Amino acid sequence: MKRILITLAIVLTAANSLFAALPADSVLRRQAARMLMVGFRGNTVDENCDAYRYVHDLHVGCIVLFDVDLTGTGKIGSRNVTSKDQLATLTSQLYGWADYPLLIAADQEGGRVARLKPQYGYRKTVSAEYLGTTNSEDTTRYYSRLLAQEMKESGVNVNLAPVVDVLNPKCPPLGAIQRCFGADAQTIARHAGWFVDESAKQGVACTLKHFPGHGNATSDSHYGFVDVTATWTEQELEPFRLLIKQGKAPFIMTAHTFNRNIDPDYPATLSRKTLTGLLRNKLHYDGVIMTDDLYMEAILDNYSTERAVVLAINAGADMLCASNNINTGFEADRPAKLIDIIVKAVKEGRIPYGRILEANRRIDRAARKVQ
Repeated sequence: MKRILITLAIVLTAANSLFAALPADSVLRRQAARMLMVGFRGNTVDENCDAYRYVHDLHVGCIVLFDVDLTGTGKIGSRNVTSKDQLATLTSQLYGWADYPLLIAADQEGGRVARLKPQYGYRKTVSAEYLGTTNSEDTTRYYSRLLAQEMKESGVNVNLAPVVDVLNPKCPPLGAIQRCFGADAQTIARHAGWFVDESAKQGVACTLKHFPGHGNATSDSHYGFVDVTATWTEQELEPFRLLIKQGKAPFIMTAHTFNRNIDPDYPATLSRKTLTGLLRNKLHYDGVIMTDDLYMEAILDNYSTERAVVLAINAGADMLCASNNINTGFEADRPAKLIDIIVKAVKEGRIPYGRILEANRRIDRAARKVQ
């Protein structure tokens, strides 16, 4: 009975927020910006750079950092990271420009996916597959703690990790490059839970990815449409389910995968059946749902940016990723364009204003915990 009453209260609160009156344009634009995670070029920042405009003028919710500029030279150290001292200075300046709890994120999974590399003075990291195979709590906690300590020392408070997808060596972007803890849900949840625990102790929030499961995909959504209907299994939900139940899922990132068994019309990132029906209602998740990059070809090849933004927010996504660092190119004014799209859609009634309020509530709650 208690659970029913709590659920009813949540539903009524959400229903009331959906019909909230629109605020002034300046407030709405700031709320829309809070829902963005964006990237920029450069390893130094000043008041003439894109990063200053994104944080000081637009008030974006999250800055995402990379060490290699995939839209430029593609060389080590060509983007935002060249050394520990340099990155600490850069993030300190970003925080100084923000009059709100700013999130700064990076993909620091360990192994092949690590933005803070030994070349820049950071400790060597190990892959999730190594930790899962070693299968030692002490080992996983040790490496997770060191990794999170260095992130925090460098001013990064959100890790876009760990991967909780199942290990399938034939999956090009995941299992084939050792990004998964294992094939067993219990093993995945144990190691991911230790990873999240140690990160939280250092003041770094983690992001479970990629919901509702990308591990059995046979292609990469960076480069086109990915259909997992024939390969996905319901067991891929189990690591998410276990970690949500344990309160170890501050952020969850979506997959751009299409699964006809869950939604015959839309990929997970744009699917209300997946994000609200499955993740929110069935798995009882009330943390921040973050999209994978909306400029990946799996989305861009099939939807306009405006259509994708509206669908993602209405599906239940709280934070939209536009890293500006993938094969579809860099656009300095991309964050401002995304804000325009959100504001216009809210004013036209295509996105309920209540969704903006819900997203801001969740993002603010998560951000306060890592300041």
